[in-house]
Amino acid sequence: MIWTSAAPAIATAFLSSLVEAVEAMTIVLAVASVRGWRPAVMGALAGLAVLVVLVLALGPLLDQIPLHLLQLVIGVLLLLFGMRWLRKAMLRAARVVPLHDEAIAFATETKELREQARHEARLNWVAGLASFKAVVLEGLEVVFIVIAVGAGRGLLGAASLGALAACLVVVVIGFLVHRPLAQVPENTLKFAVGVMLSAFGVFWTGEGLGVPWPGGDFAIPAFAALFLMVALSAVTFTRRLRAQASP
Repeated sequence: MIWTSAAPAIATAFLSSLVEAVEAMTIVLAVASVRGWRPAVMGALAGLAVLVVLVLALGPLLDQIPLHLLQLVIGVLLLLFGMRWLRKAMLRAARVVPLHDEAIAFATETKELREQARHEARLNWVAGLASFKAVVLEGLEVVFIVIAVGAGRGLLGAASLGALAACLVVVVIGFLVHRPLAQVPENTLKFAVGVMLSAFGVFWTGEGLGVPWPGGDFAIPAFAALFLMVALSAVTFTRRLRAQASP
């Protein structure tokens, strides 16, 4: 039973952190290509320091909240968060909105930094700030997901392990190739993460309300399968409607 709880938590934290880390690394690489590695790395390290302080500050506060209330609040937030990711992924999969392209994001960020450099002699602090902002903004989502997935059942360590592994993978690959990770199937990852976060959200909401789920923790993969089946059906249906509506 411990493994059935830890495995979904690790997988969810890993996949969601992988998406956010890729987006943050794209901006860090853009900063490095324009102003060098020093401001890019310094900004990223400063952002990581802010995230560490935030996690250390939130940790003790979670112990002061009643378990059922914590599970209910986290469940609702996690469900809303997961449905937002899943909705975006479904719209992209159905070709209603264009796919996110890390190569385009890298080129856009690089162009903006170079245009600013023409008007400002010293731009290192601006470049460092861009790197800092990327790490903090994307990292806040990782922190939230880790806390939401791991809180309440002693899985913070497992979720943190998944998030840390994802960040390390992206950082190592990013520094080795010195290019944005455009080949990562981001929308597929967001689709999977949206499904898993939504499944956790339903499970934790029920736990907070005292619902006795059949099978206990095995209900989580069952909810994930249900969300996946409905989402894929919706994508297929939307594609057919768009194909019929096109001339």
